[in-house]
Amino acid sequence: MTVSSARPHHAAASDPAVEDTDSDWAVCDACRGVVYRTRLRRALRVCPDCGHHHRLSAPERLSTLLDPGSVRQLDFPVAARDPLDFTDTQPYAERLARARAATGLDEAVLCARGSLAGRPVVVAVMDFRFLGGSLGSAVGELVTRAAEEALRTRTPFLVVTASGGARMQEGAHSLMQMAKTGSAFARLRAAGVFTVSLITDPTYGGVAASFATLADVIVAESGTRLGFAGPRVIEQTIRQRLPDGFQTAEFLLQHGLVDGVYRRGALRPALARLLAAADRPAGRGPAREPLSDPAREPAPDPAPNEPPEYVVNEPPEYVVTDPALLPDRAPWPVVKGSRALERPTVLDYAGRVLDGFEELRGDRASGDCAAMVGGIGTLDGVPVMLIGHQKGHTHAELAARNYAMASPAGYRKAGRLMCLAARLGLPVVTLIDTPGAHPGIEAEEKGQAFAIAESLCLMSTLPVPVVAVVIGEGGSGGALGLAVADHVLICENATYSVISPEGCAAILWQDPAAAPRAADELGLVPERLLRHGIVDGVLREPDGGAHTDPGLAAERLRGALRWALRDCLALSPAELVARRTRRYRDMDGSVRHGEALCSARY
Repeated sequence: MTVSSARPHHAAASDPAVEDTDSDWAVCDACRGVVYRTRLRRALRVCPDCGHHHRLSAPERLSTLLDPGSVRQLDFPVAARDPLDFTDTQPYAERLARARAATGLDEAVLCARGSLAGRPVVVAVMDFRFLGGSLGSAVGELVTRAAEEALRTRTPFLVVTASGGARMQEGAHSLMQMAKTGSAFARLRAAGVFTVSLITDPTYGGVAASFATLADVIVAESGTRLGFAGPRVIEQTIRQRLPDGFQTAEFLLQHGLVDGVYRRGALRPALARLLAAADRPAGRGPAREPLSDPAREPAPDPAPNEPPEYVVNEPPEYVVTDPALLPDRAPWPVVKGSRALERPTVLDYAGRVLDGFEELRGDRASGDCAAMVGGIGTLDGVPVMLIGHQKGHTHAELAARNYAMASPAGYRKAGRLMCLAARLGLPVVTLIDTPGAHPGIEAEEKGQAFAIAESLCLMSTLPVPVVAVVIGEGGSGGALGLAVADHVLICENATYSVISPEGCAAILWQDPAAAPRAADELGLVPERLLRHGIVDGVLREPDGGAHTDPGLAAERLRGALRWALRDCLALSPAELVARRTRRYRDMDGSVRHGEALCSARY
């Protein structure tokens, strides 16, 4: 996943669209032509010579879209958090303070109510000036609260995106905001509230793979770039030469990923037409019929006053739910161990944990992804749907499985199998072991960010029990795409992170050799993830690791799944969805210090 470098001195700071100056003239960032500043403002910060769209701040964006005098800012009280006490070349807390001073904003998103051509709308506008518009806990909370305001008032919701991706200084807490916002959009869908996403430049990573691509209608501003992985990440990761115009708004339109591309001056009229078309007189009921797919059954209202009661269900002795019982290990050796070729794969576990496992293939649209496997088997006589990322034990097997980096077809295959499980009433078990989703050209052409976002949205509303287990690498949005679950467990020698330590080191320290330090700062080891409430339990492995005794490792996984599924199977579909909604709604970046989310449940 592309993530923001989170430096307050982004290039946008020198953009004439966002920098105040006493000079009457500005220099266009694209053509380097000199433009009279007043003329540039009147043209909505679009260069009159070359047509380049300079970035707008969130307040400027609101003023260009909403009716004059109609804007009422939604001042949601959201506390900034530094859950990892993260420090790279400077402490994260200092970065936040500098961003606030430089932008005058509390965070990288501004939420408001207003009207557009006379029609009411709730708006969440991102501001790239604030740490690259990165998605942190506060941003996720603000976008979710704005969505809930739209749901409460049954008002159309417009989200305007501009982001480099997830905020790595918050580690897996940032990753959880993708699930939280995806769940919020699922509730809007179920209620028939019209949503529109306006993609502005740039929109990458965690934002692209969550709320940016989940709206009913997606439009892009001319010159915008959107993708799951940025060009630099793709070139560095898989050494692919990128075609001209890659990931631009026009590229997205050509590949059927957005509904329209507009120059800035045409955006407001286009949005007005969309809102008018979606408008309906009071009393007519929902704008569209509820979806018939049982996986999309309407969930209860977004935030039940009280969560459902939970069944007392003691875990087996090899599932640790109290972080005080786990030693605090150096993360880097755990990272290396999680990648070992000897570790059992999903198909290894499928053959040992389930009886009569039958693999199912294909997304029914474009093909089959070898990096994503799934099928039906039974666990103690209970049929379940198993889905997971498949690696291999040799380099040839890894290459054949694309190193467990799933394509859009993989996530769509997973979605097809989840919908089948919902129709049949089968629990879903996901096993996660991936460095991340595939970042290649074809993946971007086929909508990698869109596929992952849809998976997050779907999993949040599945009316059947869902249990996720990280068995090796839990890499970024590619892992989260299978991890929105009722229970999330992690094996003792596995990891779960918003970004790889190498990627974090290259961006923040500009030195790949700093990967061990980055691993330590990211808090990606099981004991720290349990302490922060990201996972519910840690599955102890045989001495020396799961690969030393695959039979015992599989038996423990079987017991852990039996434990995790037991209370879920007693709940109704509505209760399951309500509990899952509450789980991710409460992901606010706070540190729970030994009170993992599941601890209060049993």
